[in-house]
Amino acid sequence: MAEKTAEQRLAEAVGREMLAQDKASRALGMVVEEVAPGQARLRMIVRDDMINGHDLCHGGLIFTLADSAFAFACNARNRVTVAAAAEIQFVSPARKGETLVAVARERASRGRTGIYDIEVAEHASGRLVALFRGRAHRVDGTIVEEHGR
Repeated sequence: MAEKTAEQRLAEAVGREMLAQDKASRALGMVVEEVAPGQARLRMIVRDDMINGHDLCHGGLIFTLADSAFAFACNARNRVTVAAAAEIQFVSPARKGETLVAVARERASRGRTGIYDIEVAEHASGRLVALFRGRAHRVDGTIVEEHGR
């Protein structure tokens, strides 16, 4: 097994601290499966209280899962980063009992701005549920204290 890089250890520490402070993601039952520099993978089971009037997962909750993955990915380098803009395209519905997985990847980063793409899929089948693109803006501050800096 390869030893983790300092950047990977930092990303994981940031992910742990962010989850500890993120009451909304925890309340929705989101699980952080992976955090790496510029990347994150989260999952969420669609519960009964997430169902809208069409007997489908509420689109706002799919957006929230993608937005949380976006946040973990863009903060993984330990620089406080916030959303400046985001959009989502819904591709297929999600239903009660399905497990959704959001995978976030950094597409571009320059200065204080980054672009991230997030795919939300149904775990068992791999069916694409939504595509989300977020634009991030880095502000001052860190999430965890870095030793040796």
